[in-house]
Amino acid sequence: MRLSMRRLLAFVVALFAVASAFGPIARAEGPIGKPVRILVGVTPGATTDYLARLVAQEISRDGWTTFVENRPGAGGTIAAGEVARSAPDGRTLLFVNTSHSVNPGLYGGRLPFDAVNDFTPIMLLASGPSVLVAAKDFPASTMEELIRLAQAQPGRLEFAVGGYGTSIHMSGELLKTMANVDIVNVPYPGSAPALQDVLGGQVKLMFAPVINALPQVQSGRIKALGVTSVRPVPALPGVPPIAHSIPGYESAAYFGLLGPARMPPDVVRRIHAAAARVVRLPEVKMRLEADGTMIVAGTPEEFRAFLLADIEKWKLVVRRTGAKPE
Repeated sequence: MRLSMRRLLAFVVALFAVASAFGPIARAEGPIGKPVRILVGVTPGATTDYLARLVAQEISRDGWTTFVENRPGAGGTIAAGEVARSAPDGRTLLFVNTSHSVNPGLYGGRLPFDAVNDFTPIMLLASGPSVLVAAKDFPASTMEELIRLAQAQPGRLEFAVGGYGTSIHMSGELLKTMANVDIVNVPYPGSAPALQDVLGGQVKLMFAPVINALPQVQSGRIKALGVTSVRPVPALPGVPPIAHSIPGYESAAYFGLLGPARMPPDVVRRIHAAAARVVRLPEVKMRLEADGTMIVAGTPEEFRAFLLADIEKWKLVVRRTGAKPE
């Protein structure tokens, strides 16, 4: 009997220890102890994918097994649609770029989700410019010269466009509507092949990510006419903002994290904290700021307000230019 009581006491103590260890997990809302997916609507290697993987690493440090799943296609709407339909438990997240704001204007009522109300904004991590480049034999070397040339030759100049619905595409559409010029889009499956044709002179103009164009500009193989930010980019000294020639012009790529609508606030806070740690990493800050990308790291409420304004901005540009998805 004494032995049985001893065993019973040992069992109760062990049970209490287990309950104490797992109690916080059982009480916490969200996906602790379960895999977390971050869907990305682009192929591996792009800045969107790079940042998403860093966020996944930081979330994993909190004890949540996290991985990135690339679901490219249809301007990111395939990935976004899956997240919009997911349970709001924090197990399925979406890492987005500017296409998320452009798609409502391009697709209208054909989108199977509302780009704001079907999601929980978590954080706008960063925002960065692109650069307008030209083949080295292109007759214009400044924005003023380009605008005069385009106005004198409507429909004869061409932009190489590395993906419709992207910030690269919409930078050109915004320029066309604000400068009142007609420049024809030539579609490419990505910025890399588009840049190759500009280098080869097959197409004379394109908006490119700064990080992609920088080596070619520095080597003199192409020339930079202007950057899409309102301030100069340190990596491109002497290249003025397009806004100096077209007042009010600004176009930036952004990178942000969303979840399904109605996520629990405590789960949002924990994921937001992990994302904030990413943009504070010295190596990340150095890489982003080298090409003019600005760390934002705002609140969920600020990200929601940004999305609402950005969507309306690009809807107006799409209406004015008649831009279409690929």
